[in-house]
Amino acid sequence: MAFRFNFFIDENENNEADARDGMDLELRAPKRTQECVEKSKETSSPIVGSSPGLGTDKHEAETPSEKKFCFKAAKEHAVPEDLDKVLENKVMERRWDLYYVNVSAVEMSRLDDADGEGIVSKSVSSHSDLIPGVYEGGLKIWECTFDLIDYFSEAEIQFTDKTVLDLGCGAGLLGIVALKGKAGKVHFQDYNSTVIDEITLPNAVANCIGDRSRTGSGGGGKTQEPPSKRPKKAECSPDALTKCRFFSGEWSEVSRLLSSSNKPFSKYDIILTSETIYNPDYYAALHNTLAQLLDKSGRVYLASKAHYFGVGGGIYLFEKFVEERNVFRTSIVKIIDKGLQRCIMEMAFKDSS
Repeated sequence: MAFRFNFFIDENENNEADARDGMDLELRAPKRTQECVEKSKETSSPIVGSSPGLGTDKHEAETPSEKKFCFKAAKEHAVPEDLDKVLENKVMERRWDLYYVNVSAVEMSRLDDADGEGIVSKSVSSHSDLIPGVYEGGLKIWECTFDLIDYFSEAEIQFTDKTVLDLGCGAGLLGIVALKGKAGKVHFQDYNSTVIDEITLPNAVANCIGDRSRTGSGGGGKTQEPPSKRPKKAECSPDALTKCRFFSGEWSEVSRLLSSSNKPFSKYDIILTSETIYNPDYYAALHNTLAQLLDKSGRVYLASKAHYFGVGGGIYLFEKFVEERNVFRTSIVKIIDKGLQRCIMEMAFKDSS
């Protein structure tokens, strides 16, 4: 079954996208944390779990000196037994048939809170959605996410019984669409644990309990649409949450956690990722993670802008990077020429059918 989601981008979202393309992206750095491990720049054929170029700035990458590589430890976030509690004090919005948390309300509620990582207060005080090594943009829904959701319908991508990973998930909308598409398992990963707890997990819960997320019925959430436009029932039930797992941490660390977990782990049939290739410094980390976690006959669907000003990454540079490593074959399956060019890329192992 194919799903059609007709999303629109309002003026505010366009402004956010423009900010990401420009000044804010100059501030955004590779995924890293306070725990650093010294490694040498001379690293050929990096193994999974190592990340040459990760945690360094553009200028450091140009010099053959010793550099610090920083990794944010990975952890799994359990789904609470009380699902209504997850949505407590959350303001829910709805666009067509997807519920999602109003981020502004989360930011307001967390301004004076010690949220573990402190990403909300730091983001607000620095007037930036992107803070190197602290906050990686997961509180926002970037426009390429909508491009990829739209492509699922156009290409009739089938999720039924598939094992799916939403990598760099943020709001988790890509994984939620897969869940609604009857995926067998859906895993969500974001760099920030606060994003998982405050955004991703509530969004997954809201889309599984449906009408209970309305005002006055359980979670205290709200929607922006009149009752006549609200869904009469959710497309997936609370039981669908048993198919989900949620992880925070840097990519290679999450990959290592999955591989060493006592829980059964099977590689992913489909990996979905959007706007994660803005900086070339961590292409190796992403490439290695995809190579380890993708099933031999699986597919990666990646959405990106053609070029990210200020950092220099983009779809064509990443395509060249992948081709040089000769592990995956790539194909640009859709180009969106409205405003700054955006693309959808499909990836698969070269030796797959």
